[in-house]
Amino acid sequence: MTEPTIYELSAAGRRGVRFPQSDVPAVDPPAGFVRENLPLPEVAEVDVVRHFTRLSRLNYCIDQGLYPLGSCTMKYNPRVNEAAARLSGFAFTHPLQPVETTQGSLLMMYQLQEWLKEIGGFAGVSLQPAAGAHGELTGILIMRAYHLANGGSRRTRVLIPDSAHGTNPATSAMAGFEVVNVPTDANGNVNIVELRKLCDETTAGVMLTNPNTLGLFDQNLVEVIDAVHAAGGLVYGDGANMNALLGVARPGDFGIDVMHFNLHKTFSTPHGGGGPGSGPVGVAAHLVDFLPDPVVGILEEGDEDVPPLYGLVTPRHTIGRVKSFYGHFGMVVRAYTYISMHGPDGIRQIAENAVLNANYLKAKLRGKYKLAYDRTCMHEFVLEGRWPDAPEIGALDISKRLMDYEFHPPTNYFPLIVHDALMIEPTETESRESLDQFVDVMLKIADEAHTQPELLTSAPHNTPVRRVDEKKAAKELVLCCWIPDQA
Repeated sequence: MTEPTIYELSAAGRRGVRFPQSDVPAVDPPAGFVRENLPLPEVAEVDVVRHFTRLSRLNYCIDQGLYPLGSCTMKYNPRVNEAAARLSGFAFTHPLQPVETTQGSLLMMYQLQEWLKEIGGFAGVSLQPAAGAHGELTGILIMRAYHLANGGSRRTRVLIPDSAHGTNPATSAMAGFEVVNVPTDANGNVNIVELRKLCDETTAGVMLTNPNTLGLFDQNLVEVIDAVHAAGGLVYGDGANMNALLGVARPGDFGIDVMHFNLHKTFSTPHGGGGPGSGPVGVAAHLVDFLPDPVVGILEEGDEDVPPLYGLVTPRHTIGRVKSFYGHFGMVVRAYTYISMHGPDGIRQIAENAVLNANYLKAKLRGKYKLAYDRTCMHEFVLEGRWPDAPEIGALDISKRLMDYEFHPPTNYFPLIVHDALMIEPTETESRESLDQFVDVMLKIADEAHTQPELLTSAPHNTPVRRVDEKKAAKELVLCCWIPDQA
């Protein structure tokens, strides 16, 4: 059954809202600003409420079940985070208020900067970037500014492994760098032999994801960092997979020069549907002066009787502002709450449980599905969604069939170096019972692929929207909402 649109529920004369009488004189708008015909639906309030409530029940969400999206880290968002972000002292503070009236907010931001520095092993942190890709761009611009300030105008190339997130080459190109591809070796690591060949006086740096998008801790990590540093380049750490390292290892200690954190992944602030995200950037000591303007600092030291005065500080060689005001403040509050609730021991347990859950799933599915790289994984792993003896089945068919069993599909066709990739990340917030339910369904689908492949190739069967013609959808885009013919 197809849900009716809000226009189809419309009936002449029904009203859902009655506006109060205006308390200011009416003024006719300028000519051309009012449309002659505005075909809005006429519906009662109860019809609107019921319509959108029905629609909400058709939408899968993290509060409903497992979201095994590899690389996206769709973990449960604790409700206490939401309560903290809605406290009036945070929610109603204006960023242009005098610093004397916003000390609580500034203290919270300063403390989060300090915590992220400690967690990542960095000397400085900016909370400004609005998302992971925005954090990447900020980090690359910091690297560029550093090279230009040190006579490195010939450093025009950025090395990027072929297992990288797609935002990595896009970010480098946007910053004016040439993107150089680095292959993966047979064990799922950066090919160190090929990387060393590419390192020279034109190398600005490397964008490195560790654990990588195969879910593997790169065994050549130290060698890669040393090779790039020896050539005079910098090492950018894509912090998207930091969920596997929390409290266990610090990227800055490996020699990573700059890295973004995804608050909306690693630290449980909600994401999806376009945001808001948050991608703070941490840097080593030699890059602190290039951070975006401003960061939160201590303007006046306090004592036993007077607390410090917190305020906004401009780094000496700043790349400038990258976001209006000081970042997505509500996400900062949520991350602060999450970290303070867990503490150092809890932060480490997050990573340990994330890695445990991923390896548990991997062990349960090994044999029925081919593992792209059969090594101990970190927080995620990659299967191949195909079988030689079921040639008509691919990763998309498996994912569509998962929807019939009321599971959200994993990430499909990424990383690109794995054929028919199914990238699975259970996160630490899923129970063993939840994981076992997912395993049972995945094993059942594997059997169906061999005995009843038509169930997969025609799936999903139980969802509000059935199988779509994806080729047609890509070629015949519909980019506007439907408005009924008023004739």
